[in-house]
Amino acid sequence: MDTSRPLVVTLTARPTGDEVARLCAVLGAAPPGDVVCEVGALAAADLAAVDALARLKLAAGRSGHRIRFHGAGPDLRALLLLTGLDGTLPT
Repeated sequence: MDTSRPLVVTLTARPTGDEVARLCAVLGAAPPGDVVCEVGALAAADLAAVDALARLKLAAGRSGHRIRFHGAGPDLRALLLLTGLDGTLPT
């Protein structure tokens, strides 16, 4: 893997638990580095989306990655602010 460029993972419109588990496994298998998680396709800003982001953040941290979430819409950013997770899951 080219360590000068971040690893990019993408969440689909409605990520399933299996999809999030697969992405967590990808993070676990990759050497530590920067990760960009594209979240612009998320269809709904709901607690399931927040759960997916939190699981990816935890998996990234366990593997020594620095993860950023890119493409979050205003509804998701507002939900993260409302839940107090905007500092933990920066978008």
